[in-house]
Amino acid sequence: MKSNLTPLGPKADKDTVRRSNLSLVLRAVRDEGEGEATRAGVAARVGLTRAAVSSLVEQLLETGFLTESGKTFSGQAGRPGTALKTARTGPAGLGVEVNIDYVSVCVVDLAGTGRVRLTEHLDNRGTPPDEVLARAARIAARTLDSAREQELYPVGVALALPGLVSGGAVRQAPNLGWNQVPAEELFAAALAVEHPGHPELPVRSENEANLAALAELWFGGLERIRSFLYLTGEIGVGGAVVIDGELLRGAHGFAGEIGHVVVDARGPQCRCGSRGCLEQYAGQAALLRAAGIDGGGGGLGVAELEKRVRAGDERAVGAVAEAGRMLGRVLSGAVNLLDPDAVVLGGIYRNLMPWLSPPADEELTGRVVSGLWSPRGGRLRASSVAGDAARGAAALVMTDVLADPVAYARPAMA
Repeated sequence: MKSNLTPLGPKADKDTVRRSNLSLVLRAVRDEGEGEATRAGVAARVGLTRAAVSSLVEQLLETGFLTESGKTFSGQAGRPGTALKTARTGPAGLGVEVNIDYVSVCVVDLAGTGRVRLTEHLDNRGTPPDEVLARAARIAARTLDSAREQELYPVGVALALPGLVSGGAVRQAPNLGWNQVPAEELFAAALAVEHPGHPELPVRSENEANLAALAELWFGGLERIRSFLYLTGEIGVGGAVVIDGELLRGAHGFAGEIGHVVVDARGPQCRCGSRGCLEQYAGQAALLRAAGIDGGGGGLGVAELEKRVRAGDERAVGAVAEAGRMLGRVLSGAVNLLDPDAVVLGGIYRNLMPWLSPPADEELTGRVVSGLWSPRGGRLRASSVAGDAARGAAALVMTDVLADPVAYARPAMA
């Protein structure tokens, strides 16, 4: 009888088991927080003996992944334990967000702490992809130099890119005008030119909304919420779906493209080729246009919009409220389909929540069939300032280090 089950791999040997346990211990210390972990506490958490954990900790100390920082007192009987924490030097992740009107580069350490950040506001529309990615590589090269000054050596790069991203390429990014762009290849070549004489870094890529959602999951203080929809308002409207702590990618990696859900088939023409997409009503350009603000102003235009709504400008408040209604209308369908614990709004939506959320909540309350949605029920919330795509990209690199620290146990670059 044929089976669709995945074939069993070879039996794990002692080295494989030890590498797995090193990962368990390192992640346990990281998750515990600054100076709170002890050998005894880690042993209880991961289910290994105190002796086994002590041996693993010693190896992680010797290879520079952990440091000791004095004693910690649990309040229980017994000697105080030596506090452990992840090292602030050594392997790091480099995240590069290429968006429509800016490039942001971030370096994070083992704890996921952002250590270096460079952002440049650039209008990337109409610029050839190789030039945009060369710009990003120049910013990344400066970021790498700053990281080295802090004794951090990034071990990989993750690109956060708008549009449909798979197989190392941007299949389509309507607002950039990109189609079938080999982004990873172009960026790697540009970084080699901008940062000569240094080890070549592996490059991966992911949709920017997916990485912002992962940053929100890992760093955003969502308490125990493990299933949520994430929307980011920029020039376009990006979306991501997290279910039980895992990113939902779909069969081809394109899940979450909520900005191109059609609100009105007879509505405005969208850059994707369709009509009446959500971003034509709730994207940055649409919001600024409806508020009577120059849509080419980028960040300055958004700041002006925020200023006007805070001042009670009728047209601006009305524009944001209408965007909220359209968001709520589309989100209600997604909530009915996926049943998340929450909906998180990021990007330009974060600062507009006092005016955006009431009409969105009203639409959701009236359209979510479970009856579990209610106005001001707390399920519609603003993203945290920690939940951005560049940090999510950098932290994604570090998941490889945390999964197999032995593979990255080398001294910092000279």
